[in-house]
Amino acid sequence: MNRERKGGKMNDFLCPKCKDHLRVGDHLIFKVKNKEKKSALILLSPQIGNYISMKHPSFDIKKGEFLDFYCPLCGASLKSDIHDNLALVLMKDEKDEMYAVYFSQIAGEHSTYETTGDSVHIEGEDAGRYTYFKVGDKFKKYF
Repeated sequence: MNRERKGGKMNDFLCPKCKDHLRVGDHLIFKVKNKEKKSALILLSPQIGNYISMKHPSFDIKKGEFLDFYCPLCGASLKSDIHDNLALVLMKDEKDEMYAVYFSQIAGEHSTYETTGDSVHIEGEDAGRYTYFKVGDKFKKYF
């Protein structure tokens, strides 16, 4: 979910609750739950705009299905306070600057927002579904 820089340090991703690391190698690791309360681990790309995911084949995900995302370490819900469909993680870049990264919890919906206190980088063909997305003081509490 981040814009990787060639030759530079890879960005770290952190749980906004426990601040533990969610990135292992080329994947972000999350626990997800579907509406039937079945759980699974899901691996996502750390590159913004890359919506490839991996999961165990026994865990079925249907396009348009809502999945609750959780920190695999502390178990905290990653549901954002911006919109119920969006999850929140923190990203620390190679300069140790922190960003809030919001992404859709709807399977197949490509919406990602990398934010600072005064700007937002938007990716995904479905990002327009959250056009109310505003940057400001609401985000500063995560830095």
